[in-house]
Amino acid sequence: MENKRENYINQISDPSVIWDLIVVGGGATGLGVALDAASRGFKTLLVEQSDFAKGTSSRSTKLVHGGVRYLAQGNIGLVKEALRERGILFQNAPHLVRNETFIIPNYSWFSGIFYFIGLSIYDLMAGKRSFGRSRLISKKEVIRRIPNIQQTRLKCGVLYHDGQFDDARLAISLALTFAEQGGTPLNYFRVNGLIKRENRICGVIARDQETGNIYSVHSKIVINATGVFVDELLMMDKPEAKPIVQPSQGIHLVFDKSFLGPNDALMIPKTKDGRVLFAIPWHDRMLVGTTDTPLNAHQLEPKALEEEIRFILETAAQYLTRIPERKDVLSVFAGLRPLAAPQNENEKTKEISRSHKLIVSQTGLITITGGKWTTYRKMAEDTVDLAIRKAGLSKKVCQTKTLRIHGHIESMDWSDPFFVYGSDAPAIKALVNENDSWKKTLDPRLPYIGAEMIWSVRYEMARTVEDLLARRTRALFLDAGAAIQMAPAAAGLLASELNKNEDWEKEQIVSFLGIAKNYLVDG
Repeated sequence: MENKRENYINQISDPSVIWDLIVVGGGATGLGVALDAASRGFKTLLVEQSDFAKGTSSRSTKLVHGGVRYLAQGNIGLVKEALRERGILFQNAPHLVRNETFIIPNYSWFSGIFYFIGLSIYDLMAGKRSFGRSRLISKKEVIRRIPNIQQTRLKCGVLYHDGQFDDARLAISLALTFAEQGGTPLNYFRVNGLIKRENRICGVIARDQETGNIYSVHSKIVINATGVFVDELLMMDKPEAKPIVQPSQGIHLVFDKSFLGPNDALMIPKTKDGRVLFAIPWHDRMLVGTTDTPLNAHQLEPKALEEEIRFILETAAQYLTRIPERKDVLSVFAGLRPLAAPQNENEKTKEISRSHKLIVSQTGLITITGGKWTTYRKMAEDTVDLAIRKAGLSKKVCQTKTLRIHGHIESMDWSDPFFVYGSDAPAIKALVNENDSWKKTLDPRLPYIGAEMIWSVRYEMARTVEDLLARRTRALFLDAGAAIQMAPAAAGLLASELNKNEDWEKEQIVSFLGIAKNYLVDG
């Protein structure tokens, strides 16, 4: 189904139309809420100030997991919920979620037995949705699976299973599923104000970021699902409102996969700051992260701090014999977690609960905060259930437990570079019949071809070069230098599809280069 922006804009152009729900925010939470509502049959609009998953939701550690760390903290409820949701997502989006094997290297026999027992409990909690049994493995097997592991004093290892995914691709697939369910997704639409009648919120004032046109859109209820930006919308409602979230920054470094090995992921359960560190094979690269840096401000394009880069490099050097160095970093990216604001000065962000929280203001604005990618569906279900009660909507049962996500396909060839498109892959490959030049890769370091750019513009609501190279493909996250070289070709294809002139094309390149330099370690 071709997704034409003008068709969606026409749907909001009549101010007399009243929507059931307006969801503000196009990340994991907002997309989940919008899809849940639309699949129940509610007339639903989603508006996002930038692109879908522009912020936190495209910058995760790429894990669909119960959270081993939360088990260690004794947060049994969150772990059980997340493991259940992991299984549901694996069932509904098998083209985007895969079963990954993780290795914990143990440098004492006690730690090996400790983590084996803990992860056996983790498996039991997953029940019939388990991804596989954990087991204690020998030093020899650890070295065979991760040849680059530090062998000095290595005693044994623990092997366990968890989920891995492509976060931005899941977000785009959710947006497409939402549209297929009758919803209206609009990226690059910023909410600048709230409409009130008799001290009740009954809509939003939104600006088309491309044209500057302003729209007044009315609804029965408004959902604030803007992640680290929730306080901005809350202050539109009540200017004196106190902040309810504190952003915590986490960064990731990307290296060539030869530093890790072809199949297994590495998990370090306790770094010097008490966090978990992962080294994961992802799109033929090695992804290493993450950090936990409390911030007092937030932005759409956060930048990795020098001390965060050093921390990951130093920690990786403790566990790998071939040590990744600064010059080996292909890309660095930073994301912000919308954690609940600490109640006291001594509370650390890594200790703040990742459970989601629903807040209803006196004016009827529903705000959803917290949570994580794995539990997005349950967060959405809870939010829509609350919206039904608060807005007096007709009671309809949640449909998303068994709703197949766009691209769903049972059998995947993970070696196929088009696997993330699922059932759309054959149509993308067929696009080269329209133009033979579209079958060429845009840079030899990455597998992305021109046909993918065309597909993303026509069918996946891509509007900028950054959309194409950061979230429709993952070029910027995998190899920033290669993405920079791809930008002119991507801009040319984008401009031709959107009927834009040469000046617009040049502006797109300049804009993308300004963003991309932050993904270079020494940019």
